[in-house]
Amino acid sequence: MAQFLSLESAIATHVHDGDVVALEGFTHLIPFAAGHEIIRQRRRDLTLVRLTPDLICDQLIGAGCARKLVFSWGGNPGVGSLHRFRDAVEHDWPHALELDEHTHAGLANRFVAGASGLPFAVLRAYAGTDAVAHSSTIAHVTCPFTGEVLAAVAALRPDVTIIHAQQADRAGNVRLWGITGVQKESVLAASRAIVTVEEIVDRFSDDRNAVVLPSWTVTAIAHVPGGCYPSYAAGYSERANDYYEAWDDLSRDRSVFEEWLEHQIYQKEPV
Repeated sequence: MAQFLSLESAIATHVHDGDVVALEGFTHLIPFAAGHEIIRQRRRDLTLVRLTPDLICDQLIGAGCARKLVFSWGGNPGVGSLHRFRDAVEHDWPHALELDEHTHAGLANRFVAGASGLPFAVLRAYAGTDAVAHSSTIAHVTCPFTGEVLAAVAALRPDVTIIHAQQADRAGNVRLWGITGVQKESVLAASRAIVTVEEIVDRFSDDRNAVVLPSWTVTAIAHVPGGCYPSYAAGYSERANDYYEAWDDLSRDRSVFEEWLEHQIYQKEPV
């Protein structure tokens, strides 16, 4: 059964230097509070995994937490580039960043293979690209039945997956709804899973179109209302678009970013 811990304790116990850490949430339910706690605890040499590394990965990279990024698209949604990400790739600041880039389908299937206990997944993808030449986790295989050449992607099994969800019940089951991305697959693929939640309830309602992660799939649950800010949680909060727009200027300059890091993350001053 999942343990109920403070966010600080969950990160301290289950996220270690050198871990492969997946932080999932597709435009919605992005685990910002957990990412900020990783920065605050000064974790280092992490391999970050995220289908859409947006502001949370930009912040972790700029803070020096990451040595590698496994991803399928990177940017500030609706705004532009990720400047801390670009600085790491182009100028090795705060240090060099290794990249493993995929399509959304390719990375999602890597999670599916990991969750299924398979060594790889097969799909029709990457045709006409040189992705295979740039990634050790993409290869070509020939179908033994038809002779068709397909793409294979290596299974992805994070040391820890971190997600945000709307609810957990007191037995440690987790419920999320709305845009769910690959949260389920990334949790099932991981050795450990941390979930921050908006609310702890006695029991779930019988509303449909929700994903329920049973308690045996979750390692730790932390009650963190607003834990996905500035993204949003359907039924609880709206997206803080101004934050995303402000990040473009704030993150361009190293000294301005470092000032933000000191005051907003390490000292936790009010936004």
